[in-house]
Amino acid sequence: MTEPLTLENASDKHANRTDSLDPLDKAGLERLARQRPANFHNAFSEYGFVLSIILSMMMCEYFISGFNIVLPDVAEALNISDSERTWPAAVPNLTTATFLLPFARLCDLYGGRYIFLGGHIWSFIWSLAAGFSSSPTILIVCRAMQGIGFSAFLPAGLALLGHTYRPGPRKNFVYSMYGAFACIGFYFGILVGALAGQFLTWRWYFYIGTILIFLVIVTGLLTIPRDLGDHDESAVMDWWGLVTVVPGLVLVVYAFSDGGHAPGGWRTPYIYVTFIVGILFLCAFVYVEGWVAAQPLLPAEVFKPKYMRRLCAGLFCSYGIFGLYLFYSSYYVETILHTTPLQTAAWFIPLAGGGFFLAVAGGFVLHILSGRILMMVSAAGYLLCCLLFALLPVQSNDKPSTSFLYWAYVFPAMLAGTIGVDITFNVTNVYITTAMPRRLQATAGALINSLLYLGIAFWLGIGDLAIATSVRNAGEASLGLREQYQIAFWTGVGLSAVSFLFIVTVNFGRAEAQMTADEKSGLDGDESQR
Repeated sequence: MTEPLTLENASDKHANRTDSLDPLDKAGLERLARQRPANFHNAFSEYGFVLSIILSMMMCEYFISGFNIVLPDVAEALNISDSERTWPAAVPNLTTATFLLPFARLCDLYGGRYIFLGGHIWSFIWSLAAGFSSSPTILIVCRAMQGIGFSAFLPAGLALLGHTYRPGPRKNFVYSMYGAFACIGFYFGILVGALAGQFLTWRWYFYIGTILIFLVIVTGLLTIPRDLGDHDESAVMDWWGLVTVVPGLVLVVYAFSDGGHAPGGWRTPYIYVTFIVGILFLCAFVYVEGWVAAQPLLPAEVFKPKYMRRLCAGLFCSYGIFGLYLFYSSYYVETILHTTPLQTAAWFIPLAGGGFFLAVAGGFVLHILSGRILMMVSAAGYLLCCLLFALLPVQSNDKPSTSFLYWAYVFPAMLAGTIGVDITFNVTNVYITTAMPRRLQATAGALINSLLYLGIAFWLGIGDLAIATSVRNAGEASLGLREQYQIAFWTGVGLSAVSFLFIVTVNFGRAEAQMTADEKSGLDGDESQR
């Protein structure tokens, strides 16, 4: 009888390896990478587990994309001024990015299942509360609290996937479905926002989202295994890291976001004081992580894999481009091209549909195509989506026609946007989680999502600052809304060039079946003892 292939005997087969795996070993790894993980006793248990994780990403995107559609109605109902509109949209990104690392450590302490479900329960409470908001302040607080829930279940979800799946085609497909449901959530948020804005009220956008989060909670309770062996009894919370990184990020992003609207701009005392104090906190965080903390929230080992530092810098810029594009394109089509909410939702279909196709297709080709080539295509998408909106001609007396503007500029921009963000998301998620050992999977998930949400929040602040500064210098009468939005798009164009310079130098290789980071480390350790 043929001996079943397991992690243990697969690792034993590598004991005599010298330089590279022989074809038999590679075939064994390929088989192992395609098998159902041992945690699941049948296909349905695995399907339910994966569904609960990918639905969590869907709901996170739902509450980010759709809010931009209902924001004009929200602003009118709650009397939110133009200078304050970026806060309800950006604050969930800020709080999500700020608390990702602390929650990643809580995943190590208590296991991903409890943090995953707890984050959804928290989001359920504050999403419901947001629907009852009666003032801008209450809405902003509720949105900020939503972000804290996202910061709990996002790294927990990626950690659960990272602990469960080996590098190879099965992992590629699961992570691609994770990205695909981000696209579904993105568009579903837009669609529900449009329907709520046109036929109901903006409050129903939050009520419907609350119901969907409840369904995710139930699915997770029933399907996520209780013990995946993903908690570390020796782990401790890095309290000094926590109390330095959280206020540091909040203060710096606040300074950039509000600096353009302060009475004296950046000369306003509370703006530059906030910025300086935030920088000091972040400097203290770097010192704590490098020289004080026994178990830092962001260990240096995370950046040990080759190219990791420049990849993180490129992703921080790339996700900022998408944040600028998403926020200002939705405003442009509604306020400059005067589309209805439902028409706006229809115009975003290529962004969602194309993203779903790319995400699913990626699961079948990531182990075949070069990651560097895919990322260069992604960089071109980032450039085009902002460039097309920046060059979109002014409409006068319905000339050029709205139909022409859509097919010549908006439609290709939507396709380019999804090429940019979805290829980047899938390729880098697989690359980063594969490069990390098992004990750092939660930290890897936190890092991935920190770059996403902090990049969006930070560069939205930069875009808003660029617009406010230009208006202040040129005068509000000289810069209409169209010209202001173009400033944001040109900011995205410049940022895409910076991102390309980082990304093009990273050799991603192919996401093929291979040993895990722990197995490679153990094998290297055995060889060093000979």
